[in-house]
Amino acid sequence: MPRNLNAWIDIAIIHLAALLLVVVLFLYNWYIGAASLMVWCATLFFGYERCRYRSEEFAHYCHTVISNVNDASNYALDNLPQMIVITDKSGRLQWFNKELEKHIRVIPEYGMSISKGDDAFWPELDLNSIWGKNGETVFIHENVHYKVKYVPIATKDDSCGLMALYVIDDTPFQLLKRIHANSRSVLMYIQIDNYNDVLKGLNDAEKNSLIFEANKMIDEWTTHLEGYTRRISNDMYIAVIERRNLDMAIGEKFDILDKIHNLFNTTSKLPITLSMGISVADRQTYIELGQQAQAMLDLALSRGGDQAAIMMNGQTSFFGGKTKALEKQNRVKARVMASNIKALMQTADEIFIMGHHNEDFDALGAAMGVARMAKILEKPVHIILSDMNEGIDKIIDLLSSREEYAGLFIPNDKVVNITAQNPVLFVVDTFIPHLTAAPEMLERIEQVVVIDHHRRSENCIKNTKIAYTETATSSTSELVTELLMYFGDELKISRIEAIALYCGILVDTKNFAVQVGVRTFEAAAYLRRWGADLVAVRQLFRTDFATEVAEAKAKATANMLPNGLIITKCPEVMPNIQVVAAQVADSMLRIEGVRVSIVVFQLTQNTVGVSARSAGDINVQLIMENFGGGGHQNVAGTQLKDGTVDDVYNQVLEYTNSFIEEFDSNESNTAEGR
Repeated sequence: MPRNLNAWIDIAIIHLAALLLVVVLFLYNWYIGAASLMVWCATLFFGYERCRYRSEEFAHYCHTVISNVNDASNYALDNLPQMIVITDKSGRLQWFNKELEKHIRVIPEYGMSISKGDDAFWPELDLNSIWGKNGETVFIHENVHYKVKYVPIATKDDSCGLMALYVIDDTPFQLLKRIHANSRSVLMYIQIDNYNDVLKGLNDAEKNSLIFEANKMIDEWTTHLEGYTRRISNDMYIAVIERRNLDMAIGEKFDILDKIHNLFNTTSKLPITLSMGISVADRQTYIELGQQAQAMLDLALSRGGDQAAIMMNGQTSFFGGKTKALEKQNRVKARVMASNIKALMQTADEIFIMGHHNEDFDALGAAMGVARMAKILEKPVHIILSDMNEGIDKIIDLLSSREEYAGLFIPNDKVVNITAQNPVLFVVDTFIPHLTAAPEMLERIEQVVVIDHHRRSENCIKNTKIAYTETATSSTSELVTELLMYFGDELKISRIEAIALYCGILVDTKNFAVQVGVRTFEAAAYLRRWGADLVAVRQLFRTDFATEVAEAKAKATANMLPNGLIITKCPEVMPNIQVVAAQVADSMLRIEGVRVSIVVFQLTQNTVGVSARSAGDINVQLIMENFGGGGHQNVAGTQLKDGTVDDVYNQVLEYTNSFIEEFDSNESNTAEGR
């Protein structure tokens, strides 16, 4: 009856109006009124019976339909071609439909573990990471890809007491995605690093034979990768392969780089080395793909060559880079760079210079050299120093006491608002933004010049006006000294500036013992002519008694391994600990049989530093890059936040051991191939 309440009200109103008409008829004629009343009673009874009948019919209909709907919905849920699983917080099965039985090897039961324990049927599904959330995820179980849509279910005791998982077999779609990804185009620029140097001194027959062998080896390698190669210049190749074949090359760790070393110049015994810039097509145009590949090649060359730089999924990876960069014998690039830097300085109305945080002699010497260039052009110049520079405090005090250098040095926390209309910022001895003395200056000044000798990584200063990097050079001070040679005949260097530059070269070459070339000695001779005094240099490098004791303790606790690795740690925080660690690493490298020396030290209360050195064959820069650092092939380091000295020590020891073992294994394989 409630369903027909509105209809009964309508009937009652109509009959009430009819009853009024019957009363009116009674007033005019009793006979007609009596007949009308009888008709009115009959229609009233008929209407009542019809409403009651329809109410009963509707109730029966609702009972029948609801019963069928419940049965139908239960049947649909139970036989839905999609797995539905309800689980509690402990990962136990609370409800499931029949579809689940088709996808697991065991018969599902209530209370069975879904992803935890030895009896779990989907151990790959991480319920903890999705609990209480809405979303989708994909996991793989027994080579089947399952796509899961997860939704929390509220209970009377908890707003997320249960989770509903809607699971489908997504394998066909995932395989299609993989096929699509594996078929993506990969563009490679391949360049012979030292083409002219290798061919120097050879006759035409020898040149043709050597280049023929190089072409053949590169062509065989790309054919092995099912790719297409075209030589576009004497020393440049372009190749196209598919992504799946790039994975093959990565798995083989670009063994072409090692194989190509077997090709020697018979006169100078120089090996051929390759650099590769590789970009994987994603959503970019082919123009952007080519630009990325060229940028990767430039990055590989700036790191010293003999390596492959790959841009893939927005990340840059490096392979190779284990050989020493070859020093260029001519200074054409230095002369061109000196001219470009001079032209840029002439347009500036103020010049700022900074090195890396916790400056060393190389950073300071290079900064002093650049400051001399600015002074020759009569430009206002300032050197920004970080808040940690104990290693160079002696020469800073010496410079600050001289009137001609008044106002030259400013601390990084005292950099005032820049009022210059066209300032230029020089960054020396580093290319990593967050390692500079004042990283915020990179955002405040648009025109940035980088001068560095370290191998570049992906994390570098972007959009530089001029970037002068030579990884084969001993130090940034050497690069700046060469720039000074070509900056102008009117340039004169003061004695203290020559000493600062000389100290920079001396520190990074370990007293002319590592990474030294002909140009290094020529730069040193140039500085000697301008008054670089060895007695004054020795005074600057003298250490106090506490430093000597700290170095002795570190060396006494060193651990030397059979593979040539020696490692130690300095757990105590002291003012010049970074200098101590560097000196300990240098001194341990002089031990017979040592190939790599590493010192782990407590830099600050929440920062652990690592200083690494190599005797030449092992590239410590690659080791330090694994921990977020960098440097040079023979000198590198890193700084790690929120870690203990012991934890970092164990991590560095384990990784360096495996790195050396892999390097020795590759070397032995290459030797057998010869």
